Amino acid sequence: MERINTVRTASIGIWVKNGSRYEPAPLGGVSHFIEHMIFKGTKKRSARHIAIAMDALGGQANAFTDKECTCYYMKVLDSRLKTAASLLADMFMNSLFAQSDLELERGVVLEEIDMYEDSPEDVAIEKLFETCYAGSSLGRPILGTAETLSHIDSAAMHAYLHEYYRPADTVIAISGSFSDEDIDYIAELFSAMPGEGRNEVTPALYHPSIVLREKDIEQNHLCLTFPGVSLLDERRFEMNLLSSILGGGMSSRLFQTVREQNGLCYSIYTFGTAHLDTGIQSVYVGLGAETEQQALELICREIREFCQSGPAQDELARCREQVKTTLLMGLENTGTRMMTIGRSETMRGEVAKIEQVLARYDEVTTEGVLELAREVFDFSRASLSVVGAPKDEDAYRALLKN
Repeated sequence: MERINTVRTASIGIWVKNGSRYEPAPLGGVSHFIEHMIFKGTKKRSARHIAIAMDALGGQANAFTDKECTCYYMKVLDSRLKTAASLLADMFMNSLFAQSDLELERGVVLEEIDMYEDSPEDVAIEKLFETCYAGSSLGRPILGTAETLSHIDSAAMHAYLHEYYRPADTVIAISGSFSDEDIDYIAELFSAMPGEGRNEVTPALYHPSIVLREKDIEQNHLCLTFPGVSLLDERRFEMNLLSSILGGGMSSRLFQTVREQNGLCYSIYTFGTAHLDTGIQSVYVGLGAETEQQALELICREIREFCQSGPAQDELARCREQVKTTLLMGLENTGTRMMTIGRSETMRGEVAKIEQVLARYDEVTTEGVLELAREVFDFSRASLSVVGAPKDEDAYRALLKN
């Protein structure tokens, strides 16, 4: 918890260290399905009652599921925190998962899958995970598939919740304005949560891959990827700054070279995806098929040149300030602060003070960034995902090799 006496709101989140990578293959997507169903009725409240109660609080309520955790959260006025916590606790521990509601919501989840299929950028990233982590639960989609969802009924959902929603893997994170009485009340609410033990992940192995997906769209969407650092790796600060220098903003190297100087694309950026035991570092670009090869050649050239000379001092300083400013500005919102402390406690088992995080960014050197770049950007381990009208696979292999 983190008390902020200068605000009138409080954000509360229930974090569970359980996501799609913990699921048995036949139940792919069950964690995300449960996230939907928790809003669909409890022993005391119908789905309509829950919706009315949330709207009556006048705040914000939502949830999300990713590969390694699930979060249910609300942001309300401090005077309504107990009511919000009581509602969340009831949904979290007493959901009915009625089969009739489940059948209706299955259709909603299938529509959500179709919605992502309509986003070629998301498809490019999802297909990359599928092939780079083939054979591992980390490579399976968070939403599941039509086939896996068809096997999930109320009994399977209750059994999964009982086995994988464990108290030792659950964190209640609160940020904003609250009293000691509020905390005692919330602790008592969740003290009844059953279960024991911890969820364990099976380590995932990265496989260099090229995946091509035909799709009738105007542009090609490419994702060039390398093995990165894990969520627990101390070099994640160097990795964040490295990513920012290469493709984190309008002054980044890739944006300037590929878009500004050569006009080959509208959108190009870098992003990192870190997990408990592994991670990837990627470059995304969307462009026409006729400019694809030139753009890829420029991207590869920029990466190789970076691995030769590393960042300039002023470049590192500029990106450092950009990252620190973005971090500090985000923490002016109680919701963002709750997300930060909740995820950190859930995934790392500790919450670093903001001063410690800023100091760690200040410790990053040009030598440290260069050393990490040379380790990460190994083209023999590069992967590429292309959605649209891709060329022959051998052409992409030759381009990456050369």
